[in-house]
Amino acid sequence: MRRLLLASASAWLSSPLKLADFTHVVIGGGVVGLAVAQELARNTSSRNSTLLLERHDAVGTETSSRNSEVVHAGIYYGADSLKTALCVRGRELLYTLCAAHGVPHRRTGKWIVAQTDAQRAALQHIHDFAATVGVPVRWVGRDEAARREPAVRAERGVLESPTTGIVDSHALMMCLLGRFEEAGGTVALGSAVEAVTPLSASGTGGGGPPGGGGWELLVRDAVSGKTSSVTAETIVNSAGLGAVDVHNMIVPESRRKQMFYAKGNYFSYPAPSPSVSTLIYPAPEPGHGGLGTHLTLDMAGRIKFGPDVEWVDSPYDLAVSTARLPQTIEEVKKYLPGLDETQLQPDYAGIRPKLGKLGAVMHGKGFVDFAIYKEEGYEGWVNLLNIESPGLTSSFAIAEKVRELLYA
Repeated sequence: MRRLLLASASAWLSSPLKLADFTHVVIGGGVVGLAVAQELARNTSSRNSTLLLERHDAVGTETSSRNSEVVHAGIYYGADSLKTALCVRGRELLYTLCAAHGVPHRRTGKWIVAQTDAQRAALQHIHDFAATVGVPVRWVGRDEAARREPAVRAERGVLESPTTGIVDSHALMMCLLGRFEEAGGTVALGSAVEAVTPLSASGTGGGGPPGGGGWELLVRDAVSGKTSSVTAETIVNSAGLGAVDVHNMIVPESRRKQMFYAKGNYFSYPAPSPSVSTLIYPAPEPGHGGLGTHLTLDMAGRIKFGPDVEWVDSPYDLAVSTARLPQTIEEVKKYLPGLDETQLQPDYAGIRPKLGKLGAVMHGKGFVDFAIYKEEGYEGWVNLLNIESPGLTSSFAIAEKVRELLYA
């Protein structure tokens, strides 16, 4: 990895497309940006060159490293949604890569538990939906549940998702970075995009659609503070929490979007009891911004609870909101009554980028799908917006889709 010193800001403004610095520029070095970058670098022609721009001094420091590290099955999001299609496809691609490259992961399985009749009905809906999209789920009987996870309360039923698991997200991103660099990709860390200009086929003043002559990006180096330029034939906006900002740099004011931020607080649980070896999720509530405060595990088997949903005004509001601890305890004790609440400790918080105000993660009222598309009226520009859960699970399938959009 290196800092890329770019050409002067005006060097390429009238250059023909064939003289672009790179074939592709991918903006954003989270897990999705890394997956896209290595897909483009590894699966296109020999003349291909790909640059990955990341504004921080390391990859994956935002949403990609501040989540539950859960490999999702794809049973929540609606039959016709991109979230379902890309999660189901991405899950198998992810497991295959992890097995092939020694990325730590484990198929822990997940229990979704119901305490009321209404929650049982929600489980039935998930069960029926999973059958339509070919995702295996099964009912867990009361005796089996008591034997396998005696500490877990499930008054009205347990639905198990056996293909759900966990992954070491840092190791995954290092693997993707290695694959990208092995394929000849270039990584520019500490490189914040400050402006993006679409070029016409004859330069900035010529005819043709914007972007038909490539793209110029002004990039500020975090160490020197200097601004320089780079050109590319295509751009992929995978900037995560900054993706709407990048989008708004390019489109006219009437087409600009707004980002909303759903903060999730996590609390660790170092106590040895109660012991649980399966991921535990409460029955979901349609219209909510998350899947409920759930119990997850890291690769060492340590328990953590979260995320909750706290709507905030800034993507930099990353301090754990300890005032939300009583609510977390209340939610967790519904399915883990033996919890020693004195052992819960603030751990970390993450921000989920949302295109909709109070946008829901599940199908139903307020649901907003992944937005993955070629921007209308432009050439060579793919947007990745609203990439929240299950973005990590879907990352390889998202990368496939980006390649198809660029090369169909």
